[in-house]
Amino acid sequence: MNNRLLSLILLSVIISTSSAQKIEWKYSTPNKYWETEKNIKWADKSETGSEIVRISNEKAQYIDGLGGTFNELGWDALCTLPEEKKDKILHDLFSPEESNYSYCRMPIGASDFAMNFYSLNDVADDFDMINFSIDRDRHILMRYIKEAQKIHPGLKIWASPWCPPAWMKTNDHYASNFDDSPVNKNGLPREKVLELPTTGFKMQPGYLNAYALYFTKFVQAYEKEGIKIEAINVQNEPCSNHKFPSCNWRSEDLAYFIGRFLGPKFEKENIQTEIFFGTINRDNPQYTKTALDDPEASKYIKGAGFQWDGKGAIPTINKEYPQLKMMHTEAECGNGSNDWGAAEHTWWQMSHYLRNGARVFTYWNMVLDHTGTSPWGWKQNSLITVNTETGDVTYNPEFYLMKHLCHYIVPGAYRLQTPDNQENILAFENPDGKITVMIVNRENQEKNISLSLKGKYLNLKVSPKSFNTLSI
Repeated sequence: MNNRLLSLILLSVIISTSSAQKIEWKYSTPNKYWETEKNIKWADKSETGSEIVRISNEKAQYIDGLGGTFNELGWDALCTLPEEKKDKILHDLFSPEESNYSYCRMPIGASDFAMNFYSLNDVADDFDMINFSIDRDRHILMRYIKEAQKIHPGLKIWASPWCPPAWMKTNDHYASNFDDSPVNKNGLPREKVLELPTTGFKMQPGYLNAYALYFTKFVQAYEKEGIKIEAINVQNEPCSNHKFPSCNWRSEDLAYFIGRFLGPKFEKENIQTEIFFGTINRDNPQYTKTALDDPEASKYIKGAGFQWDGKGAIPTINKEYPQLKMMHTEAECGNGSNDWGAAEHTWWQMSHYLRNGARVFTYWNMVLDHTGTSPWGWKQNSLITVNTETGDVTYNPEFYLMKHLCHYIVPGAYRLQTPDNQENILAFENPDGKITVMIVNRENQEKNISLSLKGKYLNLKVSPKSFNTLSI
């Protein structure tokens, strides 16, 4: 054998070995999580009878980041654990080597998973915000966020209020609806329930100016503490009356506040935090379009955020307002089942929102105790469950679902176009050129899939009921 032929053979072996090493395949099933599938090889043609999935190099939307939500009850559950266990959970959520959460949500004041009602200024008619304070957050939410930032220094934060200070609402209460449980936990009388579709905010100049100042002080106070707020969605679920902290707004009134008070205030104070119209939970696109078409508000609205019933509006808004940044703001929380079915439902949300232009996907509670229950009595899912009585920690199927995407996708990636009829496939290209493909098999039988990319094929046998991620 001459030297030239030997060199060509060796080069072929090196290229083949290098190509094999570049492919990583992680899978999870109801009985196995985050396992590695080996012996994946490129082929020149697809296998007969397999479903062909073509990954194009056509880029769709830019990805700002993926993550979950910081809440008081999550931090409270974490603090019941020994330091070593708490640190491991935080590492598994935020470390770039693990779940790699890069863009997370926080509430401004109380959410429905806060320990109780509160805002950053509960002194009635303090229009100059003299009593504005983030002292409570320093001991709870901010500690949670700062621990995450230690692990992932590049972590970005966006924020939204569930409710303005109660004294800014027409019913002078954090809740908007009557609690019909035997104990009436929120204390709101039936006579003070807000009427939909009216606005629950006091639409008077003193309150509107004060609320714009409230947002400004929040952003500035957090920035002084080393936490930059990238964006705010101005109201959580403005289309619903809840028995927990909430405030309904007519679209015209929310646009009026943004266009004539909040936007100009941010501009005057040189606040760089972006203003999003959200978090919208109405499926009728007209609710969102009314604000986006307002000439004053539209100057300041950089994006729109959607959750729950908002899933019905995002396809239209994404198509008709291509200049806007789209955001998924809250995964639907279920009722505490924490099972594989809940994870499949969250996958459907991921696919729907990301295929319709969302640049952010935000899970709801990252951590809850073993009851999973809010102060208002709603038992919900979480990525991780902490049994505060025994100290046991459980990583639920949705934790692994999120990891299948978040571990590989970094801010600055682009979603790649995939066929419209293949909703169980998502593909992305990271800034370094690495391709990530996520495949979900929701069926009860194995599927043969031929992944077509750049003229080659990966012939895959995908397990029934599985989440799969390939990094190429």
